[in-house]
Formats: sequence, structure tokens, C-alpha cells
Amino acid sequence: MTTAIILINVKRSKLNTVSTSIKKIKGITEVYTVAGEYDLVAMLRIKDINTFQQILTEQMTNIDGVTRTKTLIALDVISDIDMTKLFNVK
Repeated sequence: MTTAIILINVKRSKLNTVSTSIKKIKGITEVYTVAGEYDLVAMLRIKDINTFQQILTEQMTNIDGVTRTKTLIALDVISDIDMTKLFNVK
């Protein structure tokens, strides 16, 4: 499983619609509204990196109101929870 943390800046007036649009993307498990340098944080959990590329370049950046993204790819996870099973990643 590949996990990406996507930091997102949006136009203020579009915050709610952008959040809803991002959550509809297959593989996005959570969308957080946050305070600070970024407006939203989206958690993407997918089977492979090729799917990640398609989601970021074809779906995420085409959402009206998204002004900037910064993506962090998780290299490893330390958890007592089986994340693949928890998020049903296939």
C-alpha cells in the first residue's frame, strides 16, 4: 500500500466544495480542514504508485478552487494496526 499525505491550498470561498470533491476521489480516505500554512490535508491510500500519479495529475489538480498542493509520500509506517486491511486497499 502507498500512503500519501497531500497538503492543499484552496480559494477560501471554495473550501467546502473542494473538500467534498477531494473526498470523492477513490483512494482518499480522509480530508482534514487545518489551520496554518495549508487549508486542507488529504490522506491518500492506494495499492500502487501509478494510481497515485493519475490521481494527482488528472483529478486533484483539476478541482476548481485548488491553488497549490504539496505531497508527502510515506516510506514506512509503524503501527499496531494493519493499515491495508483497515482501509481495504486492493
